[in-house]
Amino acid sequence: MKSQFSFFRIFFISFIGLHLCQPAFEASASTNPAGKSEWSGRQDTWHGFQRNHFQIEGRKCYVVIPEKVAPGKPWVWRARFPDFHYEMDVELLKQGFHIAYLDVADLFGSPQAISYGNKFYDDLTKQHGFQTKVALEGVSRGGLFIYNWALANPEKVSCIYADTPVCDFKSWPGGKGTSAGSESRWQACLKAYGITEAEALNYKLNPVDRIQIIAEARIPVLHIISENDQVVPPAENTRLMFSRIPEQFRKDNFKIISVKTGTEKSKGHHFTHPHPEQVVTFIRQNTLQKDANQRPN
Repeated sequence: MKSQFSFFRIFFISFIGLHLCQPAFEASASTNPAGKSEWSGRQDTWHGFQRNHFQIEGRKCYVVIPEKVAPGKPWVWRARFPDFHYEMDVELLKQGFHIAYLDVADLFGSPQAISYGNKFYDDLTKQHGFQTKVALEGVSRGGLFIYNWALANPEKVSCIYADTPVCDFKSWPGGKGTSAGSESRWQACLKAYGITEAEALNYKLNPVDRIQIIAEARIPVLHIISENDQVVPPAENTRLMFSRIPEQFRKDNFKIISVKTGTEKSKGHHFTHPHPEQVVTFIRQNTLQKDANQRPN
C-alpha cells in the first residue's frame, strides 16, 4: 500500500511539474529567434544587399536592408525606375540607410496613389520603426508621386531629390506643350485621376501649381535635369516650377544639377549621372540632421 502511495505521489509530482514547465517552453518557441528577419515574404539581393518583398493593399513593395543600420533608422523612398541612377542609393545603403520602394507607376501621383503611399509610410514607421521624416527620390513620372505625397504630408519629408521629374501631367504624358507625350499613358492618367481631358487641362493641383507649399515647409529640394530633354522638358517642369517659388525660399532650398545633353536615343531624357556624391551628401545632411533636430535632448 505504501509503495502504491509512493508511486502515485511521484507520478502526480512529475505530471504537475511537466505542465508547469510547458507554458514557458511554448512562450519561448513563439518569440522571434535571435537573428530572424522581421520581414516576411520573398527575399533576394539588390546590388549586394538583402531585399525584402511584400505587398500593401495589393501593391508590390520592397525594402533593401543595410548591413549596419544608421542611428534613427533613416530611409530613402524611391518612386519609379529604382534601378536607374541607383549609385547614390547603394552608397546610402553602405552608410546605414534603408531603401524602400512602392510600385504605383500606373497611377501618376493620383489621390489613390497617395492613399497607398500613406499606408506604406505608416507600415514602415509604425511597424518597423523607420525614421518619421523620409528622403523622397523620384525619377521621371515618379516626380508626380513624390511631390503629391509631400504636398499631402510636408511634415513627414526630410528632403526631395528628383531626377528629370514630371511636375505637370499636362507636359507628360499629356503632351500639351513641346513634349510629344504619350497618348496611351495620357488616357491611363486621366483614368487614374477620374477626370476628363477638359478637366485635366484646367487642373490646378499639379506640383507645378502648388510648389509654394513645399517652399513654406522649408523642405530642401535638389533636381537633376538634362537641358535638351524632349520627353520631360525642363521649361515645362523643373524650371517652370522653380520660377514660381518666392525668392526668399528659392535661394537656399531649391537647387539644380544641370546636364547639358542627354543621350540621342532617349531624346535627351537619359544620361550618365555626373555627381552622385552630391546627392548622397544632400540626403545625408538633410535627413540625418533633421532627425537629430527633432529628437529631445
